[in-house]
Amino acid sequence: MRSRIAILAAATAVAAGVTVPATATTGKGSLFHDGAVVGTVVVPAHVAPGSGSDPFYKVTNGAAGQLGIAGVAPGDGPYHGGDWQVWLVTFNDGVTPYLLTSDEAVFAARDRGDVTVTRIPDNDFRCPVT
Repeated sequence: MRSRIAILAAATAVAAGVTVPATATTGKGSLFHDGAVVGTVVVPAHVAPGSGSDPFYKVTNGAAGQLGIAGVAPGDGPYHGGDWQVWLVTFNDGVTPYLLTSDEAVFAARDRGDVTVTRIPDNDFRCPVT
């Protein structure tokens, strides 16, 4: 549960587009992972652009209640401790936004042509599990 809480805070900071200084204090937030809302308490830190390895999806124009989406979490085989690789998800013109609550939902929406998914390496960040 602690690890899910950590993921959530980091995703919330990224989703809000907040620049986090090195002296940032611990934050709390929520995000989606595998269809569930999870929480996080972390001190997020920037990493070198393009060095993230755990996928994080920020929906830019989603439906009400949309949160950031963690592609992996503790207990998933490929989880690297919250070394987030940031992807922007944008609903395409003419598509009414709907909630996306997992990376599988992001991929399905992309495959239907509902969203465009774009890698933003300059936004990568680390949010280790506490």
